[in-house]
Amino acid sequence: MPATKTVPLKSATGRWILLSTILGSSMASLDATVVSVALPRIGESLNTDVAGLQWTVNGYTLTLASFILLGGSLGDRLGRRRVFVWGIAGFAITSLLCALAVNIEMLVAARLLQGVAGALLTPGSLALISASIDRGDQGSAIGLWSGLGGVAGAFGPLLGGGLIDLVGWRAIFLLNVPLALVVAVVAIRSVPESRDPDASGRIDIPGAVIVALALGALTLGLIDAHPLLVVFGALALGGFVMVELRSPNPLVPPALFGSRVFTVANLVTLLVYAALGGVFFLLVLQLQLVSGYSPMASGAASLPVTVLMLVLSAPAGRWAQRHGPRIPLTVGPLLAAGGVFALQRIGPDANYLTDVLPGVLIFGLGLSALVAPLTGAVLAAVPVSEAGIASGVNNAVARTAQLLAVAALPGLAGLSGAFADPVAFAAGFDTAMRWCALLLLLGAGIAAVLLRVPRQAAAPDRVDCLPHCAGADGPALAPVEQK
Repeated sequence: MPATKTVPLKSATGRWILLSTILGSSMASLDATVVSVALPRIGESLNTDVAGLQWTVNGYTLTLASFILLGGSLGDRLGRRRVFVWGIAGFAITSLLCALAVNIEMLVAARLLQGVAGALLTPGSLALISASIDRGDQGSAIGLWSGLGGVAGAFGPLLGGGLIDLVGWRAIFLLNVPLALVVAVVAIRSVPESRDPDASGRIDIPGAVIVALALGALTLGLIDAHPLLVVFGALALGGFVMVELRSPNPLVPPALFGSRVFTVANLVTLLVYAALGGVFFLLVLQLQLVSGYSPMASGAASLPVTVLMLVLSAPAGRWAQRHGPRIPLTVGPLLAAGGVFALQRIGPDANYLTDVLPGVLIFGLGLSALVAPLTGAVLAAVPVSEAGIASGVNNAVARTAQLLAVAALPGLAGLSGAFADPVAFAAGFDTAMRWCALLLLLGAGIAAVLLRVPRQAAAPDRVDCLPHCAGADGPALAPVEQK
């Protein structure tokens, strides 16, 4: 296929491309955060326990983490716009199924399918900008994509909480349907098609299937306390590694891990994002079930985290480019751990200003210090030509970490049967926060000891990692260099 003709950002086509990618990526990322705010109401409506709520979150994350790299490969070969539109259409259909769920089993099944749609949609967003916007305008385009996506991330939980209060939890899924229709129409009418002319060979379907089985077994085993499933999942992950080592077109190229910095940065990602997954899953439950907050109030409670990331992430990324990522990747998790310890003040009738806000602010400062330098370290550890796949692998690691944390933490903290008992839930929340703080401290220790990167100037053809490029819900896929 001939090279795609690019267009200026200020052209009508350029604006339509930016609009569709911002709306599409925001829809997928917001769904994860807003659903967390709705969990208590979902539990009451569908008469489910903590395990059902874990699956409501993890059903989506499981298939998204399993197939996100496969989605990127399909876009490169079949057409990025085509796969992006498939993902948008699938997201609309599965969102409708979620809204119509009459029991927790139907909701979880719909969430599993929604994650598959998200895996088709998510990689295409930045890839379309990279392939279709003039190279000289790409920095501005990605900056707008990042900033506007960050604003949506800041106010999404607040608006979603208001919808839940006024209409009910089903409204957060129904809202996706007209939004997806708009995105699909804009993409089909105005976004040019593109493929990767260098993509060749068979897609690594065996790798995708094995990793999905492995993560599924681990998730089920951790949630339902089945040790044999956990062992099977761990062995299947080992099988996935063997398949990738032998595959001519692996989903996860083993050569990437020949870089010590890349390996260490992904290990830090695994620990840090596991902690983030646990905190964001349990915090809204604690605020609603124990402290008596409404969905809207609990959604607004973490708003300072996103505001701090919007303001501070880009400067933190630039500082790390000049001085190296070791200090921010050590200090950031330490600050975040301090914030997590402070969140243990949240109890019955918690006052927001004295009991919630201090922990949220410290936690947000920690995230602001670490997320952009972490993604920057991953991208700087590989050649520019491999930035897309490197960032995709890092994204999959982050989402896998969140998946496993949400599956494991309630059992480790004694929360599995505590949904209807605020006293037991509060005690379990304190235990879970200590586990999350420990994960952050381990991440800080590994960065301090192992992440020694010589100081170097940022490459001229790279884009500063802005807040939405390294969000709390998982780093976004980076655009590849234009050929």
